[in-house]
Amino acid sequence: MKKALVWFLLNILIIINGNLFAQSFGAQLIPRQVYVGDLAILVLPLPATEQNYPDIILTQSSLPFHENIDFRRIILEQRTTGSRLIIEFSAFVPGVHELPEIEIGGEYFSGLSVRINSIIEGRSDRVLSRTASTLAMPGTALMLYGSMAILVFLLLFTIWFIVKGHVIFLQLREKWKRYRLFASIRKSEKQLRKSIIKGSNNRIILDKLSESFRDFLSTLTGNNCRAMTAKEFETILTQEEGLFLGNYFRSCDELRFSGKDINSEDILNLLTDLRQFVGALDIIKSKETQKEEKAA
Repeated sequence: MKKALVWFLLNILIIINGNLFAQSFGAQLIPRQVYVGDLAILVLPLPATEQNYPDIILTQSSLPFHENIDFRRIILEQRTTGSRLIIEFSAFVPGVHELPEIEIGGEYFSGLSVRINSIIEGRSDRVLSRTASTLAMPGTALMLYGSMAILVFLLLFTIWFIVKGHVIFLQLREKWKRYRLFASIRKSEKQLRKSIIKGSNNRIILDKLSESFRDFLSTLTGNNCRAMTAKEFETILTQEEGLFLGNYFRSCDELRFSGKDINSEDILNLLTDLRQFVGALDIIKSKETQKEEKAA
């Protein structure tokens, strides 16, 4: 009878000891002060075991329920150096909350409580803290100073263009027009030379040669050279250049209106003279443009 009574009292003490771990061994709250919404950890030290066991982790479905506490994870660590119960949670209401009974690894833990502080409570008046300063996004400074640098550059460029840039712009436009003009006459000369090699009609080629050259001179000099006679060409350029043009178109007219068959060699000679004249004239005009730019 006495042995049965002793065994019964021993079992009662074991049950009470398991239910009152928090009161006997003192749980530790991390961090010490927990505010509403913070993720906190309650660590409860437990007696060491005879051997090391794998950690027991409660899944989401087996976590206890509390109307003001959201349990994230509960782990039971059993070690020979000392066991412990780890409870990860977040609370949403300030005050002292008693945790529900926890069953894990065949053991029951109750009597645990935590204190949750309010974010608006403090040493002074209960007011919300002032708004935090705005955080700058990465690259904001580079974008800001880069935009300012671009604006300053555009302002300086506008001033430069008003003072001197428009003159340079006009000069570049004239160079481009002259380049296209000389490129066009050179292209025509090559096409006519290929037409002769292919055996095209020499009279048609000669007419195109005279027409293309007259269009080129009209654009270059600003005079209407399309209806000018050979004599009139001697007055539109310098004496040497005018003499060449007079003789050149005089030769073209003799071949065109003589009524005789036009020899391919004669047209090739005219094309060769045209190429040499255009090359020399391009050099002369480039030098005149350079002198004008230096004078400006």
